[in-house]
Amino acid sequence: QVRLVESGGGSVQAGGSLRLSCTVFGYSPGTNPVAWFRQAPGKEREGVAAITTGGTWYADSVKGRFTISRDNAWSTVWLQMNSLKPEDTAMYYCAASKIGGIWYRPSLYNSWGQGTQVTVSS
Repeated sequence: QVRLVESGGGSVQAGGSLRLSCTVFGYSPGTNPVAWFRQAPGKEREGVAAITTGGTWYADSVKGRFTISRDNAWSTVWLQMNSLKPEDTAMYYCAASKIGGIWYRPSLYNSWGQGTQVTVSS
């Protein structure tokens, strides 16, 4: 069973940066994605970025500002967030899937972390 633990959230002013970390236990690298999602109060959970052995994918709202990466052992997946905006404020979750598919659909993922809060003030 895959276990995921997020860290690195916090409060920052608009234009600032944060780096989130997702420590991954029990994951077998391959074509199945590890992804970052976020959920703001009153809104649906949305895919932010995903990574597999084949590449990386991003939501249009974060392209050019956020970067997802991993270490060689797939024990940590990072989300570097630059030029943060107030609308990036949300709880951020790391997730892993056992199957391939449309990366930004939460239903694809069967393992989730507990989340880390990101707050961006204007």
